[in-house]
Amino acid sequence: MNARRRIASADLLAEAAQWRLLALLLSRPTPDRRQAVQEVATEINDPGLAAAARAWCGHASEGAYLHVLGPGGLVPAREVAYRPFADPGWLLADISRSHRAFGFHAHAEEPPDHIAVLTDFVSYLLLKEAYARECGNADAAEVTSRARERFITEHLAPVAALVAERLDASGATEWSATAHLLAAKAPAPSPATVDARSDDAEVLRCGACGGAS
Repeated sequence: MNARRRIASADLLAEAAQWRLLALLLSRPTPDRRQAVQEVATEINDPGLAAAARAWCGHASEGAYLHVLGPGGLVPAREVAYRPFADPGWLLADISRSHRAFGFHAHAEEPPDHIAVLTDFVSYLLLKEAYARECGNADAAEVTSRARERFITEHLAPVAALVAERLDASGATEWSATAHLLAAKAPAPSPATVDARSDDAEVLRCGACGGAS
């Protein structure tokens, strides 16, 4: 049992590193983030993601990012821009409620529905689940896993492919490959689930999830 748990935890940590790198690559380039990208890239074993990281480090600039993905840029980076039939207030409240429930604090200046922050939260939930499994807390691990799946389905999957398509059209090669890699991890859901409002009570009972951060 312990060996199986360690293997599962290692897989979760590896996946968390990939999601963290994707979040960094979709964030505004800064010297600190460039350093973080280089550090996290050494922890992953995904040739496509490694290539995207090298391209980002070599060519992405803060000015280009603001032109493409910044406020008023060529490609909207916020979930609310791609959910015309959803209540923006509810979307933001749902994201913030999930953040509070799991003790997540974004280290970014972007709003909570920014694609980089959405992606970073998934990475954080993977870390939380790995921590719970290492502690032998199967209930907390299951709650966190279900919350992660719900969050991807309701917040990331409806927008990831659309962001990738718009980045392709804009010619922003520094970010389009990354967006496609993200879209592959968060495939678009069926239309019936895109604007569904889930009141998943499990997400609010994560006080048992442990103190990982």
